[in-house]
Amino acid sequence: MRRVDRPEDLLHAAESAMREAQAAFDDPRLFVEKWVEPARHIEVQILGLPDGTVVALGERECSLQRRYQKIIEESPSPFVKKDLREALMEAAVRVARAAGYRNAGTVEFLVDTGGRFYFMEVNARLQVEHPVTEAVLGLDMVRLQMEVALGEDPSLPVRLEPRGHAIEARLYAEDPAQQFLPQSGPLLTVSFSHLPGIRVDHGVREGTEVSPHYDPLLAKIIAWGMDREQARRRLLQALRETVVFGVVTNLNYLQDLLESEAFRSGETYTRTVADQSPSLPAPEEVAAAAWVALHTAQDGGPLTRRTARTGEEQIWSRLQGRWIP
Repeated sequence: MRRVDRPEDLLHAAESAMREAQAAFDDPRLFVEKWVEPARHIEVQILGLPDGTVVALGERECSLQRRYQKIIEESPSPFVKKDLREALMEAAVRVARAAGYRNAGTVEFLVDTGGRFYFMEVNARLQVEHPVTEAVLGLDMVRLQMEVALGEDPSLPVRLEPRGHAIEARLYAEDPAQQFLPQSGPLLTVSFSHLPGIRVDHGVREGTEVSPHYDPLLAKIIAWGMDREQARRRLLQALRETVVFGVVTNLNYLQDLLESEAFRSGETYTRTVADQSPSLPAPEEVAAAAWVALHTAQDGGPLTRRTARTGEEQIWSRLQGRWIP
């Protein structure tokens, strides 16, 4: 992609992009699209049924992202009102029908501050953020897509009425203080919240090796509430109760975003993350020592190198025997 702000820069940008496209795809053709700034990233979940019917399952707000990768998503969007919601869902259905689309998918749009929206793409699959749609509609999107793939009529309720609000945070092995640089290494300790209204989708545990060869996503933490503020508070508390040692994560940064005025007010755009400087986390040694001290107190005895459990022993080694009473 090339952003062009002045007419005189258009030819150079087009030639550069064409050379890159030719080398990468053996196809130099380009799309020219309007640059929308500030923009919201709003997407509509769709389901194309075997008989050709397309159902729109509400929208998701996905504006909080870095390097075009989403960090926090929610449904419904705090910005989208009834008329805009209906227009977005109608447009998504029209796109899917025109393509003869079958099964679960997502139609993505950019929306400007005046409510004008612009088509971006269709993701022909379930996306990472589908749990927020499931939470507010009471659906199982994985089951639905399998039923459609088998040519069956999916088990959709007669009336699809959204209930409450859902927010999802993506826990990544990355360092926000270093331009979100991906991290790798073994997970020494992993513990997630079990609060009411919280769902955690993950596939990691103590000893899991975070590889540099794959996406650094460790877990999706989803909160549902009767309203947006309750969902926000629940997710914030769940993040505070989440413990991950061994690699640097964006855990503190997610909490900063949820507590920011931009998020509280719903004024989030695709540039929000880039414009917000991350607060530096506490030194790893302090956090690790605090964790060891907590577990020692719970076990009722002093921690020494000899009495440490496996995970604590590894942390103790990294602390080089230093101790905070």
